[in-house]
Amino acid sequence: MLALKLLLIVAGALLFAAALAIPLYSLFKRLQTMRKNNANPESAVAPEPIEWRRSIPLALIGIAPLLLAISIVVVPSGMGGVRVSQLSGTLPGTLYPGAHFITPLVDSVQMFDLRDHMFAAGLGAQPAGKAPAEKPGLDVQSREGLKIGLGVTVRYRLDPAKLSSVQAHLPQPADQQLVPPIVASAWRELAPQYTVREIFSTKREDIRTKASAIITRKLASDGIVVEEVMLSEIQLPDEYAKGLEGLLLKEQEDDQLGIQTEIQQKQVRIAELQAEAEAKQKVKQAEGDAQSKVVEAKGEADAMQYTLPLKEKQIQQSKLEAEARKEATIQNAQADAEAKVIDSKAELQRRNLLSDAEASRIKLLAAANAERMKSEADLLNRSPLLINKIIAERLSDKIQVVMVPSDGKFFFANDVFKNMATNPAIQKEMDNDSTPDKKPGQ
Repeated sequence: MLALKLLLIVAGALLFAAALAIPLYSLFKRLQTMRKNNANPESAVAPEPIEWRRSIPLALIGIAPLLLAISIVVVPSGMGGVRVSQLSGTLPGTLYPGAHFITPLVDSVQMFDLRDHMFAAGLGAQPAGKAPAEKPGLDVQSREGLKIGLGVTVRYRLDPAKLSSVQAHLPQPADQQLVPPIVASAWRELAPQYTVREIFSTKREDIRTKASAIITRKLASDGIVVEEVMLSEIQLPDEYAKGLEGLLLKEQEDDQLGIQTEIQQKQVRIAELQAEAEAKQKVKQAEGDAQSKVVEAKGEADAMQYTLPLKEKQIQQSKLEAEARKEATIQNAQADAEAKVIDSKAELQRRNLLSDAEASRIKLLAAANAERMKSEADLLNRSPLLINKIIAERLSDKIQVVMVPSDGKFFFANDVFKNMATNPAIQKEMDNDSTPDKKPGQ
């Protein structure tokens, strides 16, 4: 909407410039013609008339966008507007943020800030966002007649529904003209009803609540909504502050003594309760021990009723187990005896079989040796020279083989054979080799 308003203003200005430029251009040409006529009177030319007819419609057309632009009013965010007519004065109703149309050249719009405002008086801090300035003092008197300085802060805003009344009936700016005196009046009206001590400590919140109600009621009728009233600081008179400080110190000491007394009383009470608890605990413990012993005795008596039959059953079971072990031992001994008899019979049969087998073997060996000796005797009868070979084989591991002539004329061989034939050890060895081996004990 602001762009449209700016566009209309620019369009109207251009139309007015064009309407003004047409007669000026005609006037410029008329002046040039008059100069030429003065310079050359013989060839004078009548000057052209000034063009007014075309500029007047352009000017009238240019008025329309300007009037339309003037009729558009844009209320910014956080603001409110009131229409003021040149004919009927302040018109009812509030113009809220946005675009509005008014009667051009007749109505105007007065803007009001609808956001929260802060008013600080007395000892309070300067509200943020405002330039430092001397704050109005807020001094009140208590019931004793002592002067007290207060630091008060009020947060308020204008009521949008009553902006027309605020513009028509109140001095402007209304908030700055009305809030300070009403706030000061409310606190000065309440303070004399309370003592300094009540204002400072005991009824501080009560006083603030009542002052807030008075300020809210008075300003509400004038179109100002009070959001919050804060009592930030209280400045006491110097003499009273010193006396109050000493009194507070004494009260603190008294409170400390009272607290210590209460602590000691509580400690004594705790000790008494602990002693009572210990006595009761001992009594309970003794009763519990006695009851436990009684229960144990009853348990033992009840257990004996079941223990005797159990013992008898255990004795019977032991007897049965002993008889079973006895029977098992006898059976094991009988089994062992029978097993030994069977083992001895088996060993006897084994030895008989071994002896029979050995006798058969000896007989077979004797028959084989006899047959061998018979065959060897026949062979020696047929071939006497085999004696030398047999002797050589017998002595192969004791002497070396020497080849001699077969006719027996070699003297060394004859001596060797003679010695062998006459040597008893060699003859015994040859006899042992010719007889079969026998087992020891046969």
